Amino acid sequence: MTSAPPPPSARTRPVSVVLAGGGTGGHIEPMLALADALVRRTGAPGGAPRVTCLGTARGMETRLVPARGHQLRLIPPVPLPRRPTPDLLRVPGRVRRAVADTRALLAELEADVVVGFGGYVALPAYLAARRAGVPVVVHEQNPLPGLANRVGARLAAAVAVTTPGTPLPHAVHVGMPLRPAITGLDRAALRAQARAHFGLDPDRPTLLVFGGSQGARSLNTAATGAAGALRAAGVQVLHARGPKNTEVAVPAGDPPYVVVDYLERMDLAYAAADLALCRSGAVSVAELSAVGLPGAFVPLPIGNGEQRRNALPVVQAGGGLLVEDAELSADWVSATLVPVLTDPARLAELTRHAAAAGVPDADERLADLTLSVVRA
Repeated sequence: MTSAPPPPSARTRPVSVVLAGGGTGGHIEPMLALADALVRRTGAPGGAPRVTCLGTARGMETRLVPARGHQLRLIPPVPLPRRPTPDLLRVPGRVRRAVADTRALLAELEADVVVGFGGYVALPAYLAARRAGVPVVVHEQNPLPGLANRVGARLAAAVAVTTPGTPLPHAVHVGMPLRPAITGLDRAALRAQARAHFGLDPDRPTLLVFGGSQGARSLNTAATGAAGALRAAGVQVLHARGPKNTEVAVPAGDPPYVVVDYLERMDLAYAAADLALCRSGAVSVAELSAVGLPGAFVPLPIGNGEQRRNALPVVQAGGGLLVEDAELSADWVSATLVPVLTDPARLAELTRHAAAAGVPDADERLADLTLSVVRA
């Protein structure tokens, strides 16, 4: 067992925080947002906390974490088969090796607290922290927790959730930690610059279409199929089709219908738009709410329905619309979105309710919770 951390007045070194959230963007983005918030705490006892991110060699974190200026240490991956297979027999041995390696890392880093965001990196981190006597904080992004966070919550000193009502014991609602470029975005002030950046008209109502980093076929088909109706109504479009969907194109015309492979500047895309047609991943829903941009959410039609649950609180608060993937079509866009986009009062109402549903300071809330666990 490690010894208890010294009280704040006696601390001579920075707090050492280990973050476990590799694998997918839904785990990595809130991890990095918390990392950024922690290193801004220069007035903490001993100076700004020392942050180390855990990941595996196969995850997106190998690129994203160093790009944000944070230290990354790798541990062995422990993927869990979704159904019984012979590979399931190898899981206990993989878990033991990953926990042993992670426990050694926690000792080397003199970890004061481990914060996990779920996924196959978090599970060995939770178990290693428990064995090493290091307190655990769990953050759950989705309304339905995954296996790692269900285990972690039973071991945790504190549990934070993005969505109220998430079924984890003693959960505190903090929201989704997001980067300041999003939470500090002034859409109105940047609108003219953002529209000029994408070659859009400065004054026309604007629909943003995106389906995640790889695009979404159903969104692409519905939006491009409605291009004529959108143009006839005076609505312009900024459409991120996904890098592999090169067949998605719309003839040049007026108002502009701008098609790009990928949006490097999501902040400018949000500032340019009046409404978004998009999937409802946890980060996307949180970002739209944080910047006050209403969404027409199209949940991914696979999985356990988590994307629908992500969107429901915003939709029920009056800050967005919900359409099932099977019901999305060019006719739906024409009949439902065009009237909204051409009604300034309706857009203003949706915008107001979307902003009210957001939690723009979730990164600071989670940083407060993390440091309170160390102090305790």
